[in-house]
Amino acid sequence: MNGHEGLAARFEADRAHLRGVAYRMLGSLEEADDAVQRAWLRADRSDLDGVANLTGWLTTVVARVCLDMLRSRRRRGEEPLSAVADVAAGGHRDGSGPEEEAVLAESVGRALLVVLDRLGPAERVAFVLQDLFAVPFEEIATVVGRTPAASRKLASRARARVRGEATVGAVDLARHAAVVEAFLAATRGGDLDALVELLAPDVVRRADRHAVPADVAGDVRGARAVAEETRVFSRGARAAEVALVDGRPGLVVAPAGRLRVVLRLTVEDGRITVMEVISDPVGLRRVRLATGGF
Repeated sequence: MNGHEGLAARFEADRAHLRGVAYRMLGSLEEADDAVQRAWLRADRSDLDGVANLTGWLTTVVARVCLDMLRSRRRRGEEPLSAVADVAAGGHRDGSGPEEEAVLAESVGRALLVVLDRLGPAERVAFVLQDLFAVPFEEIATVVGRTPAASRKLASRARARVRGEATVGAVDLARHAAVVEAFLAATRGGDLDALVELLAPDVVRRADRHAVPADVAGDVRGARAVAEETRVFSRGARAAEVALVDGRPGLVVAPAGRLRVVLRLTVEDGRITVMEVISDPVGLRRVRLATGGF
């Protein structure tokens, strides 16, 4: 490509890809669109002579913008812009809205987005570029300002945190995950009989005061009572996904990829015996979360 010839057309052709990269790094569709726009402004002012792979070059430009945004966010102690904020503002500036973000979060994986939010900026960028888009470490190094070897270590640490480590053996992990997945499916479907079957007769549901209304008991006991209460929340289960919670299969509820509730579940003999519902912000920060590779 000579100079800026065809740059605008090529950028538009790559926009969906660049937006996808930015969304995985930032966890917010509005911020991703901002990052792509900033990348365009940088590209439009750059000397492109000698750029052989324009898509790859644009990917690194977006990644640098995202890294700056992540570092700025961390310094200010901010969270990604939420779908709730988008509703209040009347949707994204490009006409998209929370529905699109919810669909995108589901396609990426809500649990993955939640865990990515817990990584440091450089770790997140290195992981997304390498594991999700197969960008070579030599190029990642230019983005994060490290050597290729140091970039490899960043991605490796991030990968270990994303996948997590189970506190049960592989056989029990698979069995427990199957029970949790069946519980989620029954909750989404409002299947009371299936819920009762998946809960131990003496199951206990414990919830912090942020998780349930003031007039709802903090503890509920018995399969029927817990199942009936769970069925009431079937709509919220659409935003839930199986994850590794403190080393065991559980559930995260994360509308548009933003963590709102964690269900820490204890499974014994193929049934759930304890269900801890955590929504308190302090409690959520203390829970160890990972995708678990389910």
